[in-house]
Amino acid sequence: MTRAPFQVLVYPYRHTPGGQLEIAVLKRADAGFWQGIAGGGEDTETPLEAAIRETFEESGIPTTSEFIQLDTIESIPVTEFRDSALWGEDTYVIPQYSFGVKAENATIVLSREHTEVVWVSTAEALTLIKYDGNKTALWELHQRLKGKGPRG
Repeated sequence: MTRAPFQVLVYPYRHTPGGQLEIAVLKRADAGFWQGIAGGGEDTETPLEAAIRETFEESGIPTTSEFIQLDTIESIPVTEFRDSALWGEDTYVIPQYSFGVKAENATIVLSREHTEVVWVSTAEALTLIKYDGNKTALWELHQRLKGKGPRG
């Protein structure tokens, strides 16, 4: 397997019986910060294929779940990745593609990459998440799920 020069970020979401939106955020085992599901593409995977695989590997959410591709694309310095030498000296940043995944009845089973998962409101998730680009993706997902456009 060769690490492809892109990253994916996926936020699982569900609705409470009362209709409130909840987002799953996961605590990284290696760095201790909170984020959505994140990982790199492999070989010739598309970003959606990588998002589906990473989501299953890191959470157990079924590969048949409904994914929403977001417009949010964040640039990440290659120095953040162990395998970045594979991409040569002309690649300075790689894109991170963002998604939401419907997880209404899913039980999240954490991989070794995470120590905890919490289901929280979007507002609370925004206080936990470390990176601004991850917050932008979550904001976009929230707005799309409300169905009222970006200013609604």
